[in-house]
Amino acid sequence: MNPATKSPIVVAILALVAIAEAQPAPKPDANQHGIAVANMDGSIKPGDDFYHYANGEWIRRTVLPADRGSLGVFSALSDSSNRRAVDLIEEVSKSRAPAGSESRKIADLYNAFMDEAGIESKGLAPLRPHLDAIAAVHDKRELARALGESLRADVDALNNTNFHTANIFGLWVAPGFNDSEHYAAYLMQGGLQLQDREYYIADNDHMRDLRARYQVHISAMLRLAGFNDTDARAARILELEHAIAEKHTSLAGNEDIHAANNPWKQADFTAKAPGLDWPEFFRGAGLTQQDSFIVWQPAAFAAESALVNSASLDAWKDWLAFHLIEAYAAMLPKALADENFAFFGKVLSGTPDQRPRWQRGAVLLNAELGDGLGKLYAQRYFPPQAKAQVQTMVANIIEAFRKRIDALAWMDPATKAEAQTKLTTLYVGVGYPETWEDYSAYEVKAGDAFGNLWRGSLFEYRRQVARLGLQVDRHEWCMTPQTVNAVNLPLQNALNFPAAILQPPFFDPKAPAADNYGAIGTVIGHEISHTFDSEGAAFDSKGRVRNWWTPADLAHFQTASAQLAAQYDTYKPFPDISVNGKQTLGENIADVAGIAAAYDGYHASLAGQTAPALDGYTGDQQFFIALAQNWGSKSRENSLRQQVLTDPHAPSEYRVATVRNIDAWYAAFDVKPGQKLYLPPADRVRIW
Repeated sequence: MNPATKSPIVVAILALVAIAEAQPAPKPDANQHGIAVANMDGSIKPGDDFYHYANGEWIRRTVLPADRGSLGVFSALSDSSNRRAVDLIEEVSKSRAPAGSESRKIADLYNAFMDEAGIESKGLAPLRPHLDAIAAVHDKRELARALGESLRADVDALNNTNFHTANIFGLWVAPGFNDSEHYAAYLMQGGLQLQDREYYIADNDHMRDLRARYQVHISAMLRLAGFNDTDARAARILELEHAIAEKHTSLAGNEDIHAANNPWKQADFTAKAPGLDWPEFFRGAGLTQQDSFIVWQPAAFAAESALVNSASLDAWKDWLAFHLIEAYAAMLPKALADENFAFFGKVLSGTPDQRPRWQRGAVLLNAELGDGLGKLYAQRYFPPQAKAQVQTMVANIIEAFRKRIDALAWMDPATKAEAQTKLTTLYVGVGYPETWEDYSAYEVKAGDAFGNLWRGSLFEYRRQVARLGLQVDRHEWCMTPQTVNAVNLPLQNALNFPAAILQPPFFDPKAPAADNYGAIGTVIGHEISHTFDSEGAAFDSKGRVRNWWTPADLAHFQTASAQLAAQYDTYKPFPDISVNGKQTLGENIADVAGIAAAYDGYHASLAGQTAPALDGYTGDQQFFIALAQNWGSKSRENSLRQQVLTDPHAPSEYRVATVRNIDAWYAAFDVKPGQKLYLPPADRVRIW
């Protein structure tokens, strides 16, 4: 559902102010079980605007706090999860666990970050050796080694749809496209501090203003870090990033799995991407023994390598220094951390105030020692009864999907058999993983906030590199139990539903089936459907990139997918910006198919009985209202603009609008021709 991989943690800490994905609206009463009638606006016809019909009163009465880019159930549950996490951390701190133990590491990592006075007293001293190392780079060969040393495992193309790294390239270790039994090395384009190429190349007043203010920010960060001539350096850095951005593959282009499947031997890089001293780069990255890679965006690699050769050494050194400062700003003196937030929080996301430090500390813990904290969280907050109830819902929705596949008139029996095999072998993790990450090699020191983050980043990178070539664990999780999210892992043919999302209002053991299936059920259906979306359909039951479709079936699927993309292209959050139907296609397919499967699973759960009404709403009406209330949200303009540009998910209003493709929604609310969301039956997108 949402990007959440281990990208540089400072970005995650500061991005708390501007969660890009639309955040759903919280229910008003903790004792209420079922849809939140008080959040609805009955003056709106469901067929005209179902999103505001279900959420309008909540949107009207809600005022965004100054530290929020957006607000809704995800943010409310994340706050709850973080508060619980900090309570656990404080318990661990009081236990005086022995040095080197996991519990002691949790306490020391959190307390070092919370010690603002200690961070201030150290000043720039923790940063200085790393800046000095950059300053000591004397030629392009040494530059290549320094660029290699900066490589981190901070991207994840498919599990968490995170294509962004501020380093020149990013490493993702995952099952191979062409050998799904072993972990392979994927390399992805990088080099931009801003989240997407559009911030650099879009030719409109809004983006030109952001670029001008970004250049001022670059100069300010360099000045605070002790550099001179910072305006000239800032101009050089922005010019270099602009040149990189011009050659980047777009987010929509990154969704094409077949275009991304480019196996290169290490020896190929010099010929295919000349300019960078690749042997020295791989030496710096500790990858000299890795023979093969999958290069996701080969044109960008060729262009960035050429830029290493053509741009001045001084420009690259300034770029390295600035990116280093940004990456660790939260662990540096307050002036740097505040300037970082002033641009990325206030300017870029439109959020006036920083989030409380304890919440940022929880994000740090979740990223660096997430499984250690997750063990405690799962034991405390996710009882076996809740797990069993969710597993029953999962089974019902998978069975509903299975029946939907069997009923497809357009699909050949051979293709159906392959699709059914994917469902049969699908692994669904509920609540928490079967095995936990080992942090014994991660050195955490009391009072060393900067060093702990530096060593944590290297620990994770080395852990990932050490897995290359090993047998794939298909039950491995990529999220912690305290994460409010859910994910499909196409290379493992697996799903993860962490404990933190399996609580009210998404999942409430006391709520009617209609509410649970409309809320968490559509999330479950969404993730199952990713197995067959525009990306997932490229993988077989073992996670291999393989075309298991007949030509006619594939043509039908692509035609229906294009119809859905065109539908989303028409949505305009602002007069000057539209939703990108291709960029959001995989998520939109999963929404449509997930709603249909969850609806069928809900009716199967009734076993022929009539669902009880709630406040005059039928079971079917409750199902669809619960779905819409998943996505009710309130966002600042810049935060919403950022989402449209950088997120593979459409804004929440348009995710809800996809009910116009579901026949049962029309019957539930008596939606008629002439109403704004009405689509003639022939124009409704039906894929699965």
